[in-house]
Amino acid sequence: MSGLTSALEGSTEVPLGIAEKVMEGGTDGIRFKTTDWAVFSLMLVASAIIGLYTAFRNRNWATTHNYLIGGGNMPPLAVALSLMGGWISAISILGNATEVYLYGTQIAVSLLGCVPGVYVVHKIILPIFYNLKIISLNEYLERRYRSTLLRKMSSFVSLLNLGLYMGMCLYAPSLALVTVTNLSTFASMAIMGAVVTFYITIGGVRAVVYTDVLQTLLMFVSVLAVVVLVCVDLGGVGEVWATAGRGGRLEFFNQDLSPYVRHTLWSTFCMGFFLVITSVGLCQTSYQRFAAVSTLKTAQGLLWFFLAGLWCLWIMFFFSGLVAYATYSTCDPLTSGKITKADQIIPFLVIDKLSHIPGISGLFVAAVYSAVLSGLSNKTATFVVKMLSSLTGVVAVALGHLIGNLGNIFNIIFSITTAISGPIAGVFLAGILLPWVNAKSAFSGFVASFCYSMWIVVGKFLRGGGSPPQLTLSMDGCVAPVNVTLGYLTTTIVPKTVDQMETSAYDISYCYNTLIGIAITMLISSLVTLITGPNSPGEVKSELLNPTSERMYRWAWRRCQRRRKNTVALPITSCQGDKEEVGTMLSPVTSNLIPKPLYEVYEA
Repeated sequence: MSGLTSALEGSTEVPLGIAEKVMEGGTDGIRFKTTDWAVFSLMLVASAIIGLYTAFRNRNWATTHNYLIGGGNMPPLAVALSLMGGWISAISILGNATEVYLYGTQIAVSLLGCVPGVYVVHKIILPIFYNLKIISLNEYLERRYRSTLLRKMSSFVSLLNLGLYMGMCLYAPSLALVTVTNLSTFASMAIMGAVVTFYITIGGVRAVVYTDVLQTLLMFVSVLAVVVLVCVDLGGVGEVWATAGRGGRLEFFNQDLSPYVRHTLWSTFCMGFFLVITSVGLCQTSYQRFAAVSTLKTAQGLLWFFLAGLWCLWIMFFFSGLVAYATYSTCDPLTSGKITKADQIIPFLVIDKLSHIPGISGLFVAAVYSAVLSGLSNKTATFVVKMLSSLTGVVAVALGHLIGNLGNIFNIIFSITTAISGPIAGVFLAGILLPWVNAKSAFSGFVASFCYSMWIVVGKFLRGGGSPPQLTLSMDGCVAPVNVTLGYLTTTIVPKTVDQMETSAYDISYCYNTLIGIAITMLISSLVTLITGPNSPGEVKSELLNPTSERMYRWAWRRCQRRRKNTVALPITSCQGDKEEVGTMLSPVTSNLIPKPLYEVYEA
């Protein structure tokens, strides 16, 4: 028994053939009942009806502006719930719980990092975008750098990142439905992709917002019901916490400074900080929700509502992982072959322990699906946008089916999306915070950062980064013994510590991906600026820059010019004088090297 448990450590999937050789039963006898199908189907129908109703009600003002940001006057509470529901996907419901089940609670510290992340978005990022009254965030790049190439590049990379994320969002709930029905993974994804594409395409952002309200409430109620019911059955929160502690799942303050340790206090805090900046402050879907309210102050208030809701929901998702571990601490369903993927642990928990309650399985699966539903002339432009929405849905289904076999949902999505979002976030932040950076240097910084990030993430998965070593899972309490005759399974595998492994850039924690991507972009952009020449103060409009950064740059520029003049000036007894006197104190050759506009900046 211990040999089998040890052999399966470090893998999140059961080797082919084990499921047929282990305990009889499994989940074959626990399937959706009539009430479950009714509850689940009702959610899908309700989402489609909202899209139809929104499209019919607003048919007379179907402009691109109204389609994408709802006219800019939507109810703040509805938008707040939509912002929270749109950001918290099925990846959170299933992935966060699985992460805690396999690796422990250190990831929960990312919530602390979200607090300063929201502050940065509130004070630095959102005011610039909102006051510009833009619809697409990529429009900012074209106005800031005066480059259509950068805008197109950003659009392409953003679509790639969004496609991968949506694909995993579709793949995640398919695991829940496959666990309780005879549908294939692809069929489940196709159903979900069709519904979400339908109501977004015909209803625009208004359909998204109002559907998110329904789905966010459904997510909260259903997951809370599951956690409370199972927790009570186990003996309460104290018993769950004690069992998790005995299993080594409780960890919050790992202060190891090594960047190669997957989760520490520092890496998870860093992850939470940059996760909010990239996926809320610099995310097109989030910005459309901010732009859907009437004032900047209201939009900034949504951020704090979002933070409070995020804490409530994510803590509940993390705790559901502890509840699942406490339930199966002595008989792991993954190791025993009752499930084939670790991300099925929560759906299995629901049907295993709560299937006797009519409709509860359908309610939970509906909640997981709800987490996914939460993503020229005006007439011609709107038609084009709708076609792009439809195409994106098809692509997302294909990508989800492709990358769903790489490993755990949580590890896959955060490893890939953080690597992609880092470089492009660096271009935006360089535009906002570094007034001297021009288009050529920003493009150079992005290319260098993107190539490095892709090299690292691809190399990590090729070396097995999709299935990092996990904590011990036990089968000692299973009712029937496991009779496995495959010889290779009896080999004891002891995961190596960081000190024992040969570490490289591939082994750096994925929590630092975004930080590294942003840092490389901004650093290379600044270095290339030394070659191509910086923007002078006033060359970039103030509305495109952070006011503090612009003031500091103007001050530094004036000091630099003053020192340059003093360095090249002929001997004088006084530094005072007007512009003409300063010009006569310079040697003829040097005077010609300083353009007149710099004098104007100096005098300003």
